[in-house]
Amino acid sequence: MPEFLDFLKLFGGFVYLLMGGELLVRGALGLSKESNIPPVVVGMTVVAMGTSAPELMVSTFSALSGYPGIAIGNVIGSNIANILLVLGVPVLIYPISCGQEGLSRQTSLMVAVSLMFIVMCVFEPITFLEGIFLLVVLFGFLIAATRGASVIPMDDPEEEMDRGLGLPTYPSTITLFIVLGVISLPLGADLVVEGGVGLASTWGVSEAVIGLSLIALGTSLPELSTTVIAALHKSSDVAIGNVVGSNLFNILAILGITSLLTDIPVDPLFLRFDVWIMFACAVVLWIFVLLKGTITRVWGGVFLAAYFSYLAIIY
Repeated sequence: MPEFLDFLKLFGGFVYLLMGGELLVRGALGLSKESNIPPVVVGMTVVAMGTSAPELMVSTFSALSGYPGIAIGNVIGSNIANILLVLGVPVLIYPISCGQEGLSRQTSLMVAVSLMFIVMCVFEPITFLEGIFLLVVLFGFLIAATRGASVIPMDDPEEEMDRGLGLPTYPSTITLFIVLGVISLPLGADLVVEGGVGLASTWGVSEAVIGLSLIALGTSLPELSTTVIAALHKSSDVAIGNVVGSNLFNILAILGITSLLTDIPVDPLFLRFDVWIMFACAVVLWIFVLLKGTITRVWGGVFLAAYFSYLAIIY
């Protein structure tokens, strides 16, 4: 009976996540279209903050509850899943271009922040002062992203109408879509994580593995749903911007805020394998962006195979 209830929570969480992802992407695309802000900037700010809310909730709660392995594992596992899974699935629907203007600076920052996170893990615990530093870097990133949002000319009006079909156009409707999306995503992720942890506990899985796999996968579902929906809309700008932004928020915002509340010790097991996989994933995406390449269906298959191989290894 308890397992059945956990499965129901998972199903309900998936419904919330898909609904929230659809609303948030439509609202973000509507905001981009009406304000002429590049979709990649919208993806790195509004969408990334909304889809990182589940990671923030889970990491803060787990650290304060005395489960730091879940907090750190959630961040590491989510960043791995964001690149290998969240980009691997939507490119099977529509290839993702990595040639957007300004994206190289953001991915370079993602690689630098990932390396900085590894250094913090080596000299653990992650303390209050380090949390302040992470949040300062976050605000600098937000200011730079906002100021770099140059106005872009509109495309052909008929093409815009086709792409904008079903997108909100009034400011109040755009705001409503974004707010409902941001509310639905954490609710869905909370149900998914609660049901998933119940099942994992029944199966006797360790805290660190739960954080790296099941909880990381559960809290990455908002990113997955938004990138899949963005791929269906053929808006790869939002998809890759969302992943880069979410990875930055996972380290800068989630660990920054959590470490203000309590020092976060780091399990040495993470330093032996998992953080290096996370860093390698960031470097692979960085190379795609520097080369202005396209993540094709073949690469999507490679990413997914790598992700499931990683899960098989840690289990």
